[in-house]
Amino acid sequence: MRGNVISYIEMCQKEGTSLQRGMNFRLKGHHSVILMSIRPNAPYHDEVQDDGAVLIYEGHDEPRRKGVANPKSLDQPERLPGGSLTENGKFHQAAQQFKVGKKGADIVQVYEKIKAGIWTDNGFFHLIDSWIESDGIRKVFKFKLIAVENVSDTSAAVEAESYLVERSRIIPTSVKLEVWARDGGKCVTCGATDELHFDHIVPFAKGGTSLKAENIQLLCARHNLSKSAKIL
Repeated sequence: MRGNVISYIEMCQKEGTSLQRGMNFRLKGHHSVILMSIRPNAPYHDEVQDDGAVLIYEGHDEPRRKGVANPKSLDQPERLPGGSLTENGKFHQAAQQFKVGKKGADIVQVYEKIKAGIWTDNGFFHLIDSWIESDGIRKVFKFKLIAVENVSDTSAAVEAESYLVERSRIIPTSVKLEVWARDGGKCVTCGATDELHFDHIVPFAKGGTSLKAENIQLLCARHNLSKSAKIL
């Protein structure tokens, strides 16, 4: 559920695999998974744009191994030494195929690290574009993803037109951090510290903003569900 605070172990359990890489293309033939962060010390330069509706995700570096002293000095790889595609290459190929109408947009589940040991479920996105650019030192991959409210299933791709509807907005990291500090990492109703959720006080669907901490609070799963029931 979008906005849930989740541990790394819970993410792995939810996806049914160990998420040792930040980029995971079509896990078990279904949706892809990426791990992001826009913290100051994050290893990659990810960006959230359009008030949280668009994610620009940076590709990943050469892995550290013998002969690779500084991966940040090397172009991000599209292929492995044997010629097969890296995760960068797989995501790039899928985005380019979507752009030319050869396939639907891939579905990507996004998790965000906001603090050490604290992750949030940012929900599903559609992968709609990719390119290679220079960061001033080397070439890096960039991937454009658009947040969507719901997907009908978690199959790898959706119809090309689907990303134009039901666009959603994730809560910016700065707002999450402000709310986490203000609410003390606890449910504002009962003080619970587990199964937490970043909740819109005025729902997004009813005009509530994701951009101001004043409209976001921490609720546990029980009180989040009870609030949703009252709104419905």
